[in-house]
Amino acid sequence: MTEGGSNRSVLALVAMIVFVDIAGLGLILPVMPRLIISLSDVTIDRAAEIGGWLLFAYAVMQFLFAPVIGGLSDRFGRRPVLLLTLFALGIDYALMAWAPTLAWLFVGRVISGIMGATFTAANSCIADIVPPAERGRAFGALGGAGAAGFVLGPGIGGLLGGLGERVPFMAASGVALTGALIGWFVLKETLPPDRRRAFSILRANPVGSVVQMARMPLVIGCLVSILFMQLAAQSQLSVWSFQGIARFGWSPLVIGITIALFGIMMAGAQGFAVGPLVQRFGARRVAVVGLSCGLPSYLILATAPNTAILVVGMVVGAFAGVTFPAMQQMMTLRVPDDAQGELQGAIASVISLTSIIGPPIMTGVFGAFADAKGLYFPGAPFLLAAILLFLAWLALIVTMLRHGGEAAAV
Repeated sequence: MTEGGSNRSVLALVAMIVFVDIAGLGLILPVMPRLIISLSDVTIDRAAEIGGWLLFAYAVMQFLFAPVIGGLSDRFGRRPVLLLTLFALGIDYALMAWAPTLAWLFVGRVISGIMGATFTAANSCIADIVPPAERGRAFGALGGAGAAGFVLGPGIGGLLGGLGERVPFMAASGVALTGALIGWFVLKETLPPDRRRAFSILRANPVGSVVQMARMPLVIGCLVSILFMQLAAQSQLSVWSFQGIARFGWSPLVIGITIALFGIMMAGAQGFAVGPLVQRFGARRVAVVGLSCGLPSYLILATAPNTAILVVGMVVGAFAGVTFPAMQQMMTLRVPDDAQGELQGAIASVISLTSIIGPPIMTGVFGAFADAKGLYFPGAPFLLAAILLFLAWLALIVTMLRHGGEAAAV
């Protein structure tokens, strides 16, 4: 097999692992509200707030440990990190399926947060073996694989949820463990020993990794934009199921279908559109224009009077899916080969930071506007998201203007 063919096989396997990982995560989303209510006996607005704190626990651990995992992958290779995280997630889902109390559910989220670094190692694989000019397409394909996981995961989770709120957790455990087993036999290492670097705890932490990236103006500018962009996205990740129940009376099946539909659209945008768009217009233009599509999407989501209009907002928002892979391509070109894992760890830390502060904010806003007191406006989190996305767009524009010559080479 030629080197190009071997690389394509590795990328296909890495994409498969990401697909399996995200499908497992998507399986549990439709039933999480019912599980929280069954364990705590609270109303839907309070359940949303508890769900936000569950995401908070996960994100704190990921924020602290993502740079460590990225640094370890730079030291020991990508393969062991990918396999270990998938195996640990399989055990974690089994733990949550058994959880007799809300406290045990929190323990499960802490464990999965520590090991939630699959994307860090997977994205580093792309930087290891894909030529710089083609990384946008490869990052898009990997993002598309993750989005495709949301096509099957929530849909199946919604169906399995009819058998009980714990059944999808059992299925998610089986999916993650299966992915780890397949990877054990077929996944090859992408980081050769001569390109590895010593592990340093001074760099393998959220502050140290971001400080290293701050030495590259284009990279730190993109990270600031990602910060606001992902903080806005927490409105969907944190309250989607809850707002659907409150506004439109969604069942677990409808929740799963809407999430799966968004996954289909994101898979199409990232898996098929990013490569041709970056090749034709350049990563800089694709990132800016893609991000611009998010603003009208959030405004539609905030004010939609029914599910059909909400779907229109989802369609518009799917075009923003090309933004992140384009920004990844720009950033990887500015980072040395032996620090690609560190870059992905920094990106993961920024995203995790938004997952720490975002869910309590978004679920708190939802709870404040979804109860019987004062103004009833359960779409309020999406309005806040529109403001945050505008800040992300502004940060990216300023970065492109200040470092246009540097970005133009991408």
